[in-house]
Amino acid sequence: MAGQSVRVNGIRLAYRRFGAPQSPPLVLLHSLGESSASWATIAPALAADHAVFAMDVRGHGDSDRTDAYGLAAMRDDVIGFLALSQLSPVTMIGHSMGGVIAYLVAEEWPAAISRLVLEDPAPPLPAEPPRTVPERPDGPLDFDWAVVEALTRERNAPPAQWWQRLPEITAPTLMLGGGPTSHIPQDQLAGVTARIPNARMHTIPAGHLIHETMPTEFLAEVRAFLSTTDPG
Repeated sequence: MAGQSVRVNGIRLAYRRFGAPQSPPLVLLHSLGESSASWATIAPALAADHAVFAMDVRGHGDSDRTDAYGLAAMRDDVIGFLALSQLSPVTMIGHSMGGVIAYLVAEEWPAAISRLVLEDPAPPLPAEPPRTVPERPDGPLDFDWAVVEALTRERNAPPAQWWQRLPEITAPTLMLGGGPTSHIPQDQLAGVTARIPNARMHTIPAGHLIHETMPTEFLAEVRAFLSTTDPG
């Protein structure tokens, strides 16, 4: 594992790299409040046959804090990272917030994504009931709390085009739902899956933190998806 960084869109983005450089590239995107470290079990396992890049999105981990946050900016950071690193096409796996960023990248630059795995992401639909910004926890954090404030507002009123553009995703897509104990509405995830042309949904009843709670099952499903000629 090697920790590195690049400058994209005027900010420094940190990432951890695993596996042989000549292997097919795979990008991991973490959830809100986490960092590339959240993939500590998954990244080395996937590095057996991929060059894995686990990113810290802006405002998280070792990446720069900024004056403003939003999922579109995070999407553009990832697109800039792919272009600068000449990684496309890539397999992209995103958890929660990272899953949202991943499907936004796949909408904006479909040719850059060869396969897409979305782990219990928030759907691009208004939250019902609307979410309130939680109180900041005491003590130091590994991320900028302003991200929570900004993304809570965005979760309540996401741009309509994010939902409208889901059919523009061309990559074979695996939606992993956490089942009834997840706070993400699973019927809405099924609706997102139905709008992506070559997508299927599979439930791993682990709650929202699938890859942390049930890593063996997560890896088995992802590996099966990545090894299938026609995963749709």
